[in-house]
Amino acid sequence: MKERLRQAIQAALQGCFDAGSLNSGIVPEVQIEVPGNPQHGDFSTNVAMMMARAEKKAPRQIAETLITALGEPNDFWQKVEIAGPGFINFTLAPTCWYQVLDRVASENVTFGRSEAGRGHKVQVEFVSANPTGPLHIGHGRGAATGDAVAAVLEATGYEVQREYYINDAGNQINTLGRSLLLRYRELQGETVAFPEDCYQGDYIVDLAREVLEAEGNRLLEMPETEAVNWFGTFGGDRILTGIDADLQAFGISMDHWFSEKSLFDNGAVKEGLAQLAERGLSFEQDGATWFRTTEFGDDKDRVLVRSNGETTYFASDVAYHMEKLSRGFETIIDVWGADHHGYVPRMKAVFSGLGYSPETLQVILVQLVNLLRGGEQVAMSTRSGEFVTLREVVDEVGRDACRFFFLMRRSDSQLDFDLELAKQQSTENPVYYVQYAHARVCSINRNATEQGVALPGPGEADLTRLSLDEELALAKLLARYPETLLGAARHYEPHRVIFYLQELAAQFHSYYNREKVLVEDAAISQARLALVNAVRTVVRNALELLGVSAPERM
Repeated sequence: MKERLRQAIQAALQGCFDAGSLNSGIVPEVQIEVPGNPQHGDFSTNVAMMMARAEKKAPRQIAETLITALGEPNDFWQKVEIAGPGFINFTLAPTCWYQVLDRVASENVTFGRSEAGRGHKVQVEFVSANPTGPLHIGHGRGAATGDAVAAVLEATGYEVQREYYINDAGNQINTLGRSLLLRYRELQGETVAFPEDCYQGDYIVDLAREVLEAEGNRLLEMPETEAVNWFGTFGGDRILTGIDADLQAFGISMDHWFSEKSLFDNGAVKEGLAQLAERGLSFEQDGATWFRTTEFGDDKDRVLVRSNGETTYFASDVAYHMEKLSRGFETIIDVWGADHHGYVPRMKAVFSGLGYSPETLQVILVQLVNLLRGGEQVAMSTRSGEFVTLREVVDEVGRDACRFFFLMRRSDSQLDFDLELAKQQSTENPVYYVQYAHARVCSINRNATEQGVALPGPGEADLTRLSLDEELALAKLLARYPETLLGAARHYEPHRVIFYLQELAAQFHSYYNREKVLVEDAAISQARLALVNAVRTVVRNALELLGVSAPERM
């Protein structure tokens, strides 16, 4: 509808130039917006204000000329008005809005989807938790965010790959190996001083017990360095298997798992450092190797190789992102915890230094989750019986509520997750409220079938029989879904879809509580069935896109 209106305005402008009522011949990009106040119409444009300087006329005078050129009201718009300093507000004909109902019915599961991305290759790397312990609830929010970002991009025509970066090199794996070895010795009666910097969770004891049952005490004879390496590899593999299982239970399948260790094994880190040196992007100082990140907007230069010869995490990340670029991704999206915000400038500096736009890298920051139970704070320490891990939360409240709640706020804002609210079978529970809209329409359909009322197909209902303001408001909201989905994709903000669903569910429930769908007038029943089933289709499409089910009975 915006495009059709934009074309009509451009044609009217050209007509004004041809007739001489406007003289500059300059046609600006026509911007169409939705007014904040519905009383100001359905769409608004500031094109008259944008043309004022070139035309040397007041915006309202230009707007009057343009409105005259647009002509009389028609089957597309029914009213055009000038507002304020020169805005032109359009109110479309109701029949124009109701056309969306037939479109929803004919497109069905594909309604809202588009090819706007034109196959642009995008990689979304998310979760990427160290394989040193189970996923916690914070990882869950990052997982839901990354998967939803990938989903809305796919739905709008982008070619997307989901990737998990396995931090299987460095001190954390050695610490894991040492933690397991010490617990293994304890299980065999040895008195062990367990360091604070080792991993404390009960899962370490469980893994050590698994080793003891499978290997007996033979590993006690192994040299300590060799034993730490053995336990680190064993523990990392077992924990990663558990992480994959947790993600699968959460409805997430990664397309690719990438090992940090492979960057060292295949020489990618060494090659990356060499490329930086060749490009003059690194320098030696105080026995260390530094990246010239200050030349690209960072507040200070960053160390790549320490004076003792050890590479930093930054060096691995540089090599990893160079490897991503070599795979042909045109946009690289990293989903990080908000505590990594200071890392963003240096990584964007890497892209600039390598000759890419810094916008090639998009970083989505995910804030902490404040876990509540009935409004009271839940302790987020070790596994002490409270629900802390992602799997425990999913098992308690269900996948649907978990994913929906994680996406209810912008990812960079703190989220309160109330476990008791998430389990409620009531309209106070946001996910239940939205799912209930879908289930209610399914119930209406079952009643229609029992009464011998056929559900209308595309074009079969007389939509002019929809005469209520609430019906028109629902049609307008349904027409917004494709644009909402595209906006969520282009801005990497899947919470926009959640906001939309909550608004749609609220309008539908309000309409349902005021009006009967199945009435004595068969034509009105058919029109209302077309309307509510369009709501059902859009709710289902949006929920399933976000990994949330759309139940038919509740």
